[in-house]
Amino acid sequence: MASSSGFFLICLLHSAIALSCGASMMFYLKQISLFGHNPETANKLLGSTPHDQLLIQISDSLSGLLLCVIGFLLFMIAFVRDTDFQSFFAKGCVVVHVSMALWRVFFERRIEVLASDWPRQVVGDIVLGLSWVFFIVYLWRERYD
Repeated sequence: MASSSGFFLICLLHSAIALSCGASMMFYLKQISLFGHNPETANKLLGSTPHDQLLIQISDSLSGLLLCVIGFLLFMIAFVRDTDFQSFFAKGCVVVHVSMALWRVFFERRIEVLASDWPRQVVGDIVLGLSWVFFIVYLWRERYD
């Protein structure tokens, strides 16, 4: 079966999102915190003592590096032409995004500092997951029509 250009485009889109978010987390942590949260919450998330600030900065930089690695992996996976793998990978991505949304709903909303931000992040997780669901539906339509 021929490969899908939709898979290539979705992987490139998700790769660009992961790379830009990861690079921003590594190099512009304070600005990203202010962009994603209100100034009071951003200051709380950046730590209160110099030791806490350093630990949080290192942790966020490593998280950003992990996002960059994920972005590069998605870029490489975009060139895979096997539709069975594409379908399997898309289903796995849906599971990851749904799991993140559930994590935010059940755990992040209980954190007082993040209580106002989790609905927006859940919507983002659902939108990213839906892009893979639409791809899976497209593959099923192609396969069974």
